[in-house]
Amino acid sequence: MSSPLSLSMISDISLMVSFGTEILIEKEDRCMTNEELIACAKEAALIAYAPYSHYQVGAALLTKEGRLYTGCNIENASYGATNCAERTAIFKAVSEGERDFVKIAVVAGDGTTAYPCGICLQVMNEFMPEADILLEADGEVVTYSLRELLPKGFVL
Repeated sequence: MSSPLSLSMISDISLMVSFGTEILIEKEDRCMTNEELIACAKEAALIAYAPYSHYQVGAALLTKEGRLYTGCNIENASYGATNCAERTAIFKAVSEGERDFVKIAVVAGDGTTAYPCGICLQVMNEFMPEADILLEADGEVVTYSLRELLPKGFVL
């Protein structure tokens, strides 16, 4: 059972309606600021299951329709079965029928910059090649394109 996501750090959102694993953000421009998305990712990191690395990561994914999907890293004693926060958020969204993504924020609970791993970048290449990737570095939000982080992604 997942914990409800608290969006206490978010401002300027006129209406939020919870739909289980997703949150629909209703704003005039149907868009969250980068800082709001980072705040959602930070909250998601709080529920990460990281008993082995103790490295909690959160992600917040915004769709073109204004839906927000969050994810955290979920570790497993069999390390290969571990799932990163980015893939958790993307797979939740895709499993609900989403295919159009605007941006994703990824943060580490300890404040270090949480660059997506190669597997996560390849999943982003499949589902969101044009979306922005937001990271936090030294307290500042930095925006990357997928091509900057994965210049030669695999495609069929």
